[in-house]
Amino acid sequence: MRSIAAVLAAVFCLAAVGSARAQVSGDVVRIGVINDMSGLYSDLGGEGSVEAARLAIEDFGPTVLGKKIELVSADHQNKPDVASGIVRRWIDENGVDMIADGGNSATALAIQGITRDKKRIFVISGPGSSDLTGKQCSPYGFHFTYSTYAEASAVTKAMLKQGADTWFFLTADYAFGHALERDASSFITVAGSKVVGSVRHPLGASDLSSFLLQAQNSKAKVIALANAGGDTVNSLKQAAEFGIGKSANQSIVALLMLITDVHSLGLQAAQGIIYATSFSWTQNEATRAFGHRFMARRHGQAPTMIQAGVYSGVMHYLKAVQAAGTDDADAVAVAMRKLPVNDFMTQNAGIREDGQVMRSMYLVQAKSPSESRGPWDYETVIATISPDEAWRPLAEGGCPLVQQKAR
Repeated sequence: MRSIAAVLAAVFCLAAVGSARAQVSGDVVRIGVINDMSGLYSDLGGEGSVEAARLAIEDFGPTVLGKKIELVSADHQNKPDVASGIVRRWIDENGVDMIADGGNSATALAIQGITRDKKRIFVISGPGSSDLTGKQCSPYGFHFTYSTYAEASAVTKAMLKQGADTWFFLTADYAFGHALERDASSFITVAGSKVVGSVRHPLGASDLSSFLLQAQNSKAKVIALANAGGDTVNSLKQAAEFGIGKSANQSIVALLMLITDVHSLGLQAAQGIIYATSFSWTQNEATRAFGHRFMARRHGQAPTMIQAGVYSGVMHYLKAVQAAGTDDADAVAVAMRKLPVNDFMTQNAGIREDGQVMRSMYLVQAKSPSESRGPWDYETVIATISPDEAWRPLAEGGCPLVQQKAR
């Protein structure tokens, strides 16, 4: 009887495995990484995000539910229409199950709409607009790495403590820049300080001198850069040429900065700049181990928080597919919200109804050249920001999913 019971148990187990395998569409799980691979944001995500996804697949797999995991990638050139065309083709013709990264906020908002309609998981890492978990949230969209709200909160609060009571914004003229200025302005006004003006520049503008001079002439105590990547680096380099931000009466801050931006500036120019991040590769043993693995694949370049976030998102997605026993987006989305996010950069982070990953953020300061102990040793963590403080309160985002639940 025991022998018969054992045989029956084995049969049932095999049947369960067979059932799970049958739930994988197209007999393969396909992941698509899309971002800017040739423009001003290519260092932040780019091919590095593809490599991070590849590392996650290698660490998890190379299979899930007994099926092969495939990775595809594309450059959307920072154009929402190009991104939309690629993602539609991936889903309709190539059977892609999950989209990762997204690049910038304008392209991400377009992708979010498509993945919502087509019922595909979207793991967002590069795009920062807090609207992605606000009025444009999706049951299939997950904001993994940072947001304009979290960045603005950390940096503005640090400056407000130093008495920064007048602000002027130099803002990239598209969805991300608008959201970053909006979110930062809310913290400034709530604190009783004042936004005296703003100016918007085109994405990827090479000459920012006229915009910077307007900011300087505003006499604001803080000139806040609501841009990213190459735009931030160019803003800081050109500001230095004009001596902007060097006086005791006026400083310049970057509301979003990544380690690749520090590298582009050089520590001599970047030293002392304070910014917020969800990942610093030298922070602990686990982050250093990932950093060295990544650098070995990427010609010595350290991972950004965006690239680390892609790894985190792809790994969590695969764990959710495994737990759900299917790659069906509805079942996987439920599993992603149920499972805690755990990896080298994340410890037991939950995912809210609006898709926000509730991870800690870190306030870091760029080191001086004498403080650096080796290549890409650029950051010192000066404060840890708890998830409850870092992320926008759930009730304030305007996410329809949350409103529906409240009803």
